[in-house]
Amino acid sequence: MLFLAFLGGILAGFLNVMAGGGSMITLPILTALGLGIDVANGTNRIAIILQNLVAIERFRSKNVLKAKEALLVSIPTIAGALIGSSIAAQIEKEVLQRIVGVIFLVMAFSLVWKPKIWVEDREVKRNWILIYIVFFLIGIYGGFIQAGVGFLLMPAIALLLGYELVKTNAVKVFIVASYNLVSLVIFFLNGKVNVPYGLVLALGNMTGAWIAASFSVKKGAKWVRWIVFAAVIVVGIRYVF
Repeated sequence: MLFLAFLGGILAGFLNVMAGGGSMITLPILTALGLGIDVANGTNRIAIILQNLVAIERFRSKNVLKAKEALLVSIPTIAGALIGSSIAAQIEKEVLQRIVGVIFLVMAFSLVWKPKIWVEDREVKRNWILIYIVFFLIGIYGGFIQAGVGFLLMPAIALLLGYELVKTNAVKVFIVASYNLVSLVIFFLNGKVNVPYGLVLALGNMTGAWIAASFSVKKGAKWVRWIVFAAVIVVGIRYVF
C-alpha cells in the first residue's frame, strides 16, 4: 500500500502541477492506508507542499515564475486558508462541490471556445480589490479541502492577472505551497497529520511535479490547455453528478 501511495503520488504530483485534481487520487489512497478522511486531509498537505516547492524551483530556473505577483496574491489566499482550515467541518461540502463542478465545466467550455485567454499573455486592467477578494475565497476552499483547488486558481490567475497557462501554473504552485504551510500547521496542532505516510506520498508527488513542470515549459501552453480541458471535464461532471 505504501508503494501504491508512492505511485499514486507521482500521478497526483503531475496532475496538480499541470492542472489540478491530484488530491482526488491521494485522499482515497491515504484512507485505504487506514487514515480517517480528516487525518488524510491533513497528511496530504505534506505532499502538496513538497511537490510545489519542487515545481517552484523548476519554473524559476526556466524564468517563467512571476514571483512578485505570486507573492501578492498569496497573501489573501493564506488568510482565506487560515479560516477554511479552522472551520472545515462546518462547510456544506456537497453543495460546494456542485457549485465548483459547474465552474469547472464553464472553464472547460472557455478552453475550447476562447483559447487565446489561456495560451497567450494578455494586457488586463488589474482590479486588486477584486483580485484579493477572489483569492481570499479560494483560500477558504483550499484550506478546507485541497482537492480541486488548482481548477479554481487557474482561471483566477489567467483571467485576473492576464497570464498564459505555463506562467499561470508557475504562480499557482507558489500560492498552493504558501497557504498549505498554514493549513499544515493547523492540522498538525489538531492531531490530523500522519508524518511518515505524508513523507512517502511526498516522494511520489515531488517526482510527478518535477516531470510536470519540465513538460509544461517544454511543450508550452497549447499542450497544457488540452490536459487541463480533459481534467476539468472529468472532475466537473463528477462534482456535479
